[in-house]
Amino acid sequence: MAGLQELRFPEEKPLLRGQDATELDNSDAFLVAVDTDWKEHDIETPYGLLHVVIRGSPKGNRPAILTYHDVGLNHKLCFSTFFDFEDMQEITKHFVVCHVDAPGQQVGASQFPQGYQFPSMEQLAAMLPSVVQHFGFKYVIGIGVGAGAYVLAKFALIFPDLVEGLVLMNIDPNGKGWIDWAATKLSGLTSTLPDTVLTHLFSQEELMNNTELVQSYRQQIGNVVNQANLQLFWNMYNSRRDLDINRPGTVPNAKTLRCPVMLVVGDNAPAEDGVVECNSKLDPTSTTFLKMADSGGLPQVTQPGKLTEAFKYFLQGMGYIAHLKDRRLSGGAVPSASMTRLARSRTASLTSASSVDGSRPQPCTHSHSESSEGLGQVNHTMEVSC
Repeated sequence: MAGLQELRFPEEKPLLRGQDATELDNSDAFLVAVDTDWKEHDIETPYGLLHVVIRGSPKGNRPAILTYHDVGLNHKLCFSTFFDFEDMQEITKHFVVCHVDAPGQQVGASQFPQGYQFPSMEQLAAMLPSVVQHFGFKYVIGIGVGAGAYVLAKFALIFPDLVEGLVLMNIDPNGKGWIDWAATKLSGLTSTLPDTVLTHLFSQEELMNNTELVQSYRQQIGNVVNQANLQLFWNMYNSRRDLDINRPGTVPNAKTLRCPVMLVVGDNAPAEDGVVECNSKLDPTSTTFLKMADSGGLPQVTQPGKLTEAFKYFLQGMGYIAHLKDRRLSGGAVPSASMTRLARSRTASLTSASSVDGSRPQPCTHSHSESSEGLGQVNHTMEVSC
């Protein structure tokens, strides 16, 4: 990993410069009212009910942010720390946010009846269009962790027109071989289910130190998530097939993710090798690989600030902007952020965000530069440590 570059994130930074308050206030995508109420729904899908928690309502062409949690968790255990982070709230209050719980994994879920067939990973992905259709989303920006990242990647492969971008944390694109399968079975015989799942979620260093975070998750996985339902999800995840993606040009008719992707993994995380391999199979012109130092197996929990800043830059590369109004310009009102879509395109742009020809900037590949230079440049995959 000698080519890694150190990345430092500032405390506060607008996503794009050069936009004035008048332009944003007149934008048809500006969100005036922010709905802070979370509403629960059970959505009918071809493969059973999905529990969904949503905030806000669709407006214009703005995508929804849709999350999918890892095995052993639910949307609260997986994403609460990240989405409750103050800077992340400044971003998400301008989008519809939709948290999806895998079948039977939500708080208070009833145990599935004996003989229930848990959906395959492909079927879990095929349940998501029902959510998109139910709420009237035009497309989504997906944020997935582990098993949830796999589901969202499969969703994007099957329904590419519904996915605007993906943030995939701890994704493993490979199915389990016989040796891995046998090791998992053996672990299940000698360890409790929560302890078995913990080896998937946390680094060996974290487990050996038995940190407070590990202890907390061991308790919550055992008490909050229905154990019989979790066992079914765990078994299905470990029976997954290869994601079947290849970098364009490496094999004939290669299939890969067509949207911008940010891959995220913590240092020494159990998923590190899988994320590195996934990175090698994606289009380098639309993929960013972010390796986060001092974050362990759950970077969204241990480093929400750094991940939030990375997410800001990811949105910037897709053509979204944020503008913090100056108190003096807004007549003393509390500064607020607004975010809008500049253009929708599947291709990287060679046009700078400060183009003098008056045309609107197109989405460009995510860049980690702290200056405005090169915002419109096409960047290849970067491996960065922060």
